[in-house]
Amino acid sequence: MRLAFILSEIGIGLRRNLAMTISVVLVTFVSLTFVGAGALMQQQVRTMQGDWYDRVQVSIFLCTQDSSSASCAGAATDEDKAAIEGALTSPPLSEYVSEVEFETREEAFAQFQEQFAGEQLSASVTPEQLPESFRVGLQDPEEFAVISDSFTGQTGVEQVVDQREVLEPFFDVLNGLTAASLALAGIMLVAAVLLIGTTIRLAAFNRRRETGIMRLVGASSAVLQLPFLLEGVIAVALGAVLATGALLLGVHYGVTGWAAQQVPAFDYITTADVWATAPWLLLGGVVMASVASLVSLSRYLKV
Repeated sequence: MRLAFILSEIGIGLRRNLAMTISVVLVTFVSLTFVGAGALMQQQVRTMQGDWYDRVQVSIFLCTQDSSSASCAGAATDEDKAAIEGALTSPPLSEYVSEVEFETREEAFAQFQEQFAGEQLSASVTPEQLPESFRVGLQDPEEFAVISDSFTGQTGVEQVVDQREVLEPFFDVLNGLTAASLALAGIMLVAAVLLIGTTIRLAAFNRRRETGIMRLVGASSAVLQLPFLLEGVIAVALGAVLATGALLLGVHYGVTGWAAQQVPAFDYITTADVWATAPWLLLGGVVMASVASLVSLSRYLKV
């Protein structure tokens, strides 16, 4: 009997406040979609950073005949190259280094021609103008300073470049977009909480006579409050389900279906990551609805 009463009250409340319930569902849907998108975007950034930071190398560019660096007195000699290679492969630097690759002028020129194929710049550069270099892979990409401090200013070395510096602006933009998405999600969540509270308050006010009668016949506060609480939880759960569906479609068609084909160099998140995020969205939405409902009921369910 008590269960039938609770289910009946939930159905009555959802029908009476259909417009407000739909509003709660939609606001929750938008809010949790932004929350999920922000979480997935941050996961994508971490995946890309881990993947690319493992690939990036420290480039030790050697002096050319035209170098103006103070450590250069003409092109790097064979002795300079041997000294650099010996330092990289012997203690204490060898424990930081995973691999060392020497790039000749001809190899640098071939890569330059490939990168700027079809542009006028490619026709104005000769192999002699491009520096030779050591490409150094690190055990820990964060240890760039060890290599930089060891070779900056050394005879035959024009400059030491960390390739991560090229990627940092890109990741900064992605992190900024993630922060903006989460900030907007926070605003929408506040709106959802207020809307849930208002919906529950109106439902309690519209059914104050019924709840008053139930109180007189001995119904407990839990029995009276539970239908209102579940109304909010059901609306938010529907919003969470819609948000999960939107994220699944976005990742399936927008990330693995489009971005992965356009820029295949990166590892991308998949729908499995969305499914892993979905329970947290649902749990967060239910907690949000429960708190908002209980606060409203404690203030407005006066019988």
